[in-house]
Amino acid sequence: MHRRAFLAAIGGGAALGLPGCAGLEDPSGRGSPTSTGATAGTNRGPGEGSEPTAEAERVTSLAGQPLPIPSSELIVAAPGDAIPAITDPAFGADWAGIEIELDDGTVVRPRLSSTDGVMGVVRNGEARAYPIRVLARHEIVNDRFHGPLLVTYCPLCASGMTAIRRVGDEATIFEVSGKLWKSNLVLSDRATGSYWSQLYATAINGGATGRRLSLLPSSLTTWGEWQRAYPDGRVLLPPPRSNTVVGPVTYDYSRSFVANYEETRRESAEANRGGLHPKTIVLGVATGAAARAYPLPAVLEAGVIEDRVGDRPVVVTTGPDDALFGYDRRVDGATLSFAPEGPRHLRAGGSRWRRVSGVAVDGPYAGTRLDQASDLSPLFWIIWQERHPETSVYGGRGASETTDE
Repeated sequence: MHRRAFLAAIGGGAALGLPGCAGLEDPSGRGSPTSTGATAGTNRGPGEGSEPTAEAERVTSLAGQPLPIPSSELIVAAPGDAIPAITDPAFGADWAGIEIELDDGTVVRPRLSSTDGVMGVVRNGEARAYPIRVLARHEIVNDRFHGPLLVTYCPLCASGMTAIRRVGDEATIFEVSGKLWKSNLVLSDRATGSYWSQLYATAINGGATGRRLSLLPSSLTTWGEWQRAYPDGRVLLPPPRSNTVVGPVTYDYSRSFVANYEETRRESAEANRGGLHPKTIVLGVATGAAARAYPLPAVLEAGVIEDRVGDRPVVVTTGPDDALFGYDRRVDGATLSFAPEGPRHLRAGGSRWRRVSGVAVDGPYAGTRLDQASDLSPLFWIIWQERHPETSVYGGRGASETTDE
């Protein structure tokens, strides 16, 4: 699949003026912290094993600003109920047989194609996919998947975040506040009524101010590649099969925004002939005081990148759909060296490893899963840089050298 087509597929509503974080148009006519993933080298797989516990200590500042963030600094992008979070998700093998009757009586039959973007989560050996076409309209899914799970996607930033759906020790429902902070989705929780930054997974205003969510890894790829890696996995069904905070809703999920997103990408490329454009897709890896961004074009050119971020040895690559994947290269105390093995596999330690899942399919490591290098899915460069202003960029360019347009 061509890189531009994939970026359009995962971009969903990333272009300004589209549904989601921008929140100013409703095509249906009805009235977007610290990493706490698995310890490197345990190889239990993304999100597997015991559930992370909530952090007791609260942070007092974020992005160089003291907490709480004043309400006056939160931009109102849409009414609070205009983007209905999903609260009762339903799942199936695919979207076959789904029919949705819209408010005007039109019946649409949305279907997932192999090139549709999805966020994927694996827990205790089970896989679930959350289509970007649904996430771009609803931004939040309150799921129960081996414990309370929060799945979020900010179309304005192309940033996905998954976490344990708890505030302190209490499982709660998260909703879309309709507000933005730093051009990013702000969530609210029912338990405390606090506002949360999706980018930082931290409460920025309200009774929970300073609390951080426990993150879980997720992948951003296409439905076709996710199905290939997890043929027995389940996929989120669109409302009204899944219910929302305002009850059943009927949107046309067969519509895509590829054309608008493609146009935005082309305009962005023309405006940026040197350095990284703010909307370049990057995989960000952070450990301790070190952070590095791996731009999609650089990874496509290299094929497979072996690197070290702080004390973490990583391998970064792409799948056949040009999605970015990054893994910790440590397995059972040994640091492996990876090389390409066809479009869907890497080779290391005498085994072949799937690029999409990080699972060894044969050889001495058969069945072993690499730990993901990042708890955040790939996102726009400008968003990663906002969270990690001192980040380096793979290819030798410092952060300050990549901000010029």
